[in-house]
Amino acid sequence: MYEEIERLTRALCAAHGTPGCEEEAFRAAEEALSFCDTVVTDALGGVTGVLGDPNAKRRILLDAHIDQIGLVVTNIDENGFLRVTNVGGVDCRTMPGSPVTVYGSETLTGIVCTLPPHLAKGDGESIPPVSEQAVDIGLSREEAEKLVSVGDRAVLANPLRKLLGSRISGTALDDRAGCACIIRAAQLVRDKLSDCCVLVLCSTREEVGGQGARVRTYALEPTEAIAVDVSFASQPGASELPGKLGGGPMIGFSAALDRKISRRLVALAEKHGIPYQREAMGGRTGTNCDEIGVSRAGVRTGLISVPQRNMHTPAEVCDLEDMENVARLIAAYITDGAEE
Repeated sequence: MYEEIERLTRALCAAHGTPGCEEEAFRAAEEALSFCDTVVTDALGGVTGVLGDPNAKRRILLDAHIDQIGLVVTNIDENGFLRVTNVGGVDCRTMPGSPVTVYGSETLTGIVCTLPPHLAKGDGESIPPVSEQAVDIGLSREEAEKLVSVGDRAVLANPLRKLLGSRISGTALDDRAGCACIIRAAQLVRDKLSDCCVLVLCSTREEVGGQGARVRTYALEPTEAIAVDVSFASQPGASELPGKLGGGPMIGFSAALDRKISRRLVALAEKHGIPYQREAMGGRTGTNCDEIGVSRAGVRTGLISVPQRNMHTPAEVCDLEDMENVARLIAAYITDGAEE
């Protein structure tokens, strides 16, 4: 039932794409968007698939960011260990002992160093910040410097895996899951467009400020937009969180969002029998909506989020059913019109 959105997600998550180094992810997005009328790649903004009449009065931007959190090499010490710092919000608690893929002149495998519990000082529970941890690639300094340079990128490695039911886990689901949703939505409507243009943007650099969405929205001049990101789902130790895995798309309500679009999404979910959840935010959303909404003279913007556990770790968890329902809801928004 969810074969296509799973296929899209696997293809997107398999590509490396930390902020500012999204080229490999661009290629995966270009392939996934090849059904569009045109596909345009902008090194700063991202990959955009265009469906329908570019001169249509109604121009709908669908945005999700294609970059993932990661690491950048800051030094190679005298023993050959790679010193790193974070690019985006890497959780330092997940690093010790974790496998790492290092993108040097060759693709290498490393392990984040960790002391055995027998040797840990104090309570053994203190985790140093990312910049104080090191990656062991098994080489001396001289050997390492032939393959790795300061500025090279790395990611905590965990290929996408299927869990029981319709759930999946892996790295980069924030926000390749969102990219899969908007691409899937475009697939659902590609033969149903009559009076609008759909702009599918897999944007760059959200994890370091949202620059990609900002510049591409300015260039594309949409009349309205829906961004898709991930948001917090409840789990042990955090049962008060707003989302629930399997509970359906999370529709955002915020001062930074267009209230009419939020209400329209709720009405469409109820009309089409799509399960949904409401998510309220007091001001900024912490997503690309904050950049899209203030582009040029302003863009009416809505937010739909995919519920996710373990955000910003190598073991993020999403539900393919939620993702398919996000795509269905976006498709309904496009084909049913903005307002009845």
